[in-house]
Amino acid sequence: MKLLDFVKSQLNLPEKSIQNTITLLSEDATIPFIARYRKEATGNLDEVEIEKISDLLKSFSELEKRKKSILNAINEQGALTSALKLKIEEANTLVVLEDLYLPYKKKRRTKADVAREAGLEPLAKILMSQNGDDLKLIGKRFLSKDVVSIEKALEGAKHIIAEWISENPVVRQKLRRLYSSSGEITARIVKSEKDKPAAQKYKQYFDWQESLNRIPSHRLLAILRAENEGFIKMKLEVDETTSLDQISGIILKKRNQNSKYIEEAIEDSYKRLLKPSFSNEAISEAKNRADEDAIKVFSENLEQLLLAPPLGNKRILAIDPGFRSGCKVVCLDENGMLLHNETIYPHAPQNELSMAIKKIRSLVNAYQIEAISIGNGTASRETEQFIKKVPFNTDVSVFVVNEAGASIYSASKIARDEFPDYDITVRGAVSIGRRLIDPLAELVKIDAKSIGVGQYQHDVDQVKLKEKLDSVVMICVNRIGINVNSASKELLSYVSGIGPVLAENIIEYRSKNGSLETREDLLKVSRLGAKAYEQAAGFLRIKNSKNPLDDSAVHPERYDLVKKMAKDLGTELHNIIGKKEILQNITLDSYTSMDLGLPTLRDILKELEKPGVDPRKKVKVFKFDDTISTIKDLKTGMKLPGIVNNITNFGCFVDIGVKESGLIHISKLAKEYISDVNAVVKLGEHLTVTVLEIDLDLKRIQLSLID
Repeated sequence: MKLLDFVKSQLNLPEKSIQNTITLLSEDATIPFIARYRKEATGNLDEVEIEKISDLLKSFSELEKRKKSILNAINEQGALTSALKLKIEEANTLVVLEDLYLPYKKKRRTKADVAREAGLEPLAKILMSQNGDDLKLIGKRFLSKDVVSIEKALEGAKHIIAEWISENPVVRQKLRRLYSSSGEITARIVKSEKDKPAAQKYKQYFDWQESLNRIPSHRLLAILRAENEGFIKMKLEVDETTSLDQISGIILKKRNQNSKYIEEAIEDSYKRLLKPSFSNEAISEAKNRADEDAIKVFSENLEQLLLAPPLGNKRILAIDPGFRSGCKVVCLDENGMLLHNETIYPHAPQNELSMAIKKIRSLVNAYQIEAISIGNGTASRETEQFIKKVPFNTDVSVFVVNEAGASIYSASKIARDEFPDYDITVRGAVSIGRRLIDPLAELVKIDAKSIGVGQYQHDVDQVKLKEKLDSVVMICVNRIGINVNSASKELLSYVSGIGPVLAENIIEYRSKNGSLETREDLLKVSRLGAKAYEQAAGFLRIKNSKNPLDDSAVHPERYDLVKKMAKDLGTELHNIIGKKEILQNITLDSYTSMDLGLPTLRDILKELEKPGVDPRKKVKVFKFDDTISTIKDLKTGMKLPGIVNNITNFGCFVDIGVKESGLIHISKLAKEYISDVNAVVKLGEHLTVTVLEIDLDLKRIQLSLID
């Protein structure tokens, strides 16, 4: 199978778009670069579509590698026929490929192997021919010291037949479909674990049954986690009679006096070989699909979090709240650089409220603070209420910031390298402050799995999860564009074509030579060659460059084109930047060529109108209800403001100002049926919710958006 045919068979995209994208990827072009700067070649494919093609290239490579390995293995056995070779070469999935390889695969010594060693394979062939021969008479020829009776001979022959049946591609295909379409998941409590407190969160699965092809991904992952933790036993079953009938329809050709032996071999093959195999395979496939769903949810949440509105370059006072250990306070300049840190104790047991108020007021004045960022962890509400008591001389906005992952950052090597002379409490508070200035720039320093915006992220395939999350971060970073002279090494590492080594080299160049003055200066960075420059330049911004296009998403390869546009308008380049009334006189059709079409020209015009504009929304101040601070303050029917802090397949979680987030089940998001939570709410969105139910024992809150 050819690569293009393989990709075409799984994507409903134009052949030319697929072929050109494959070519660009094979030339080491990145997904963000292709999506942004090669629209004519791809037919304007977006990042998602290009990523799907990229994933299929990897799958095809793995498939071809496995084919080569299998062909070599079978050939070494002297069993490779031209017909088998053709089937293997034409296989388009690993499942089909492994089914073809199964009869030749080395495995542990089986009952069939024992029977073959006893010389019973000819008897199995006679029996399998189903000609109605007198097997008892024929069977005498196979008696030996290892086969002491005709019954033993027939039993051995049936073991061989059972193995043949289990390796039959048609049988396997039929059963695979049956398990996929009709498999039933059952879960039962392990009696000895029933009363353990840790088991109670899985209580609904103590006696559970559900169709495999209908079970939502989050429920399957929950059941699998409960089984891994030893609280329940799970199994997958299909109707046994149906399974045996399907196998018989393929294997049993004639009915005669020997049919019972074939039927016994079929039953043995199913119960001993096929049933365990397909039960495991079906669950594994369902787990893979559940992983994909969970990874998709996590990646969508991560994208929304990374693209959360930034406050921008403001002077920040950040607070990491706490009770007994106090509140760690840091002051940051416009660029997030640490100016001052100390600890205050406004809460119990110290209750140094007056002193804390004076200190915060003094710091705000001394460091010309413009906004206050409070982490949303322990003592967050109490700290927010305390801050509201401070009589500021100027208008200071107060924000509560999601601090998930801040503790991970504060203990990381990145944080230690950045703040070697400060402890983790200071580093954590700095992270909380910087998240308000620019969430993207700060969150790239944290392992995405630790940010806590998904479901069952620790249960899914960790390699696939990391690959997807890295891809999401890269797409977000390049969608925004990065100031090359102020970006951290971690942020630069995600820029198209850069990576950790070149990011380090850019930082080193800046420290030795000062700020880069033009995009062309990138070529002076050690090991940053023409290819990396091509991939990266359009996503890196140079503030106050001689060429205004250096602070835009216009790629350097199009600078001459823009200069020509300006010349055709009878003016200089700098005179058309940001001048919509002038730019609207440009006739884009007159600038098209073989490799330049209207999609790219429209992008260029958009950038010229608003060069380097940040596509993220503006941050909004949010205010919780002052009358509640703990779950005990809640009453059913209350209408409260809240912020969406996590999205799953089954609903979204909302922070309403108490320690525990409330759940809006998907059925309570809209009056009409919806299948996608993201179609109704987004991470960080401000909502007004109704309290439906409060469970104080389990500390669960049910909310609604429609009641």
